[in-house]
Amino acid sequence: MAARIRKDDTVIVIAGKDKGRSGRVLKVLPKEERVVVEGVNLVKRHTKPDIAHPQGGVIAKEAPLHISNVQLRDPKTGKPTRVGFKVNDKGRKVRVAKASGVEIDV
Repeated sequence: MAARIRKDDTVIVIAGKDKGRSGRVLKVLPKEERVVVEGVNLVKRHTKPDIAHPQGGVIAKEAPLHISNVQLRDPKTGKPTRVGFKVNDKGRKVRVAKASGVEIDV
């Protein structure tokens, strides 16, 4: 199945505690049906000192969101939109924003 949301896409959260916030997709976890979005769904993590964080302490990091709770940001309007697929004039299958009809894969 083709991926509707991919790494480096800009998405908007449509449900949950961070509803309305947007960010860039850092990681897609297809088997778990989850995505990690930059600056969204931050959780506090208590860590021991290590090489990366010699002081240790409480660190905020992004936790995965279910993929159904995010929608792609429409390149034309900036609003959340569903994603469709079509074959363009060059014969390539591309993602399309349903709201505006704009091709996402350029």
